[in-house]
Amino acid sequence: MRILFVEDNLRLATLVRKGMEKEGFTVDAFGTIAEAEEAIDMTSYDAVILDLGLPDGDGIDLLKFMREKKKAYPVLILTARDGIDDRVKGLNAGADDYLLKPFAMEELTARVRALLRRPDGGITVNLVAGNIIFDTSSREVSIEGAVIKISPREMSVLEQLMRRAGRVVAKDTLESKLYGFGDEVSANSVEANISRLRKRLAQTKASVSIHTLRGVGYLLSKQAEEQ
Repeated sequence: MRILFVEDNLRLATLVRKGMEKEGFTVDAFGTIAEAEEAIDMTSYDAVILDLGLPDGDGIDLLKFMREKKKAYPVLILTARDGIDDRVKGLNAGADDYLLKPFAMEELTARVRALLRRPDGGITVNLVAGNIIFDTSSREVSIEGAVIKISPREMSVLEQLMRRAGRVVAKDTLESKLYGFGDEVSANSVEANISRLRKRLAQTKASVSIHTLRGVGYLLSKQAEEQ
């Protein structure tokens, strides 16, 4: 899942980005409202983590910008402002949750996952496809009860395919979910991850497989045939 994090403290932004990436998220971090607005116009996000005290304005202004643009991303305000009035203002402006600094990384990721598990949020705890179970909380993939070891990037590919099992997932969609701004993406990075994941599923006797529909995308299914 791709997250927009708006925070002007570079050290904190780096720590949160690395922490969330370990949990399977792709994170774009920006330090100003202007940068965040440009990113919102350019790409789609699954959730937003938003600081309020930003160099070029109040985070509430960015929140209003998103709602005016009809962007329904769940928004978690992450701030040192602990007044009741501040919380009420943020929630009334369209925020979905409010977390005070300092905070525990585990709580932040848990709150983001909770937002994404709400109706239309995009996350369920367990994804199931054939005999594969993906626990999105523990980030474990198991086949018939046995946990299998795959790289974080391959795990992210599998997650996207399992969320859309039985439907074609375009290569561009995978790239947008797996890589943030500034990430180095080679021309065949998606294909390489798909190839390794396909072999791993075959080796562990998964009952579903990844099929390539040339020029269209990828499909996780029992019935699909290579095109």
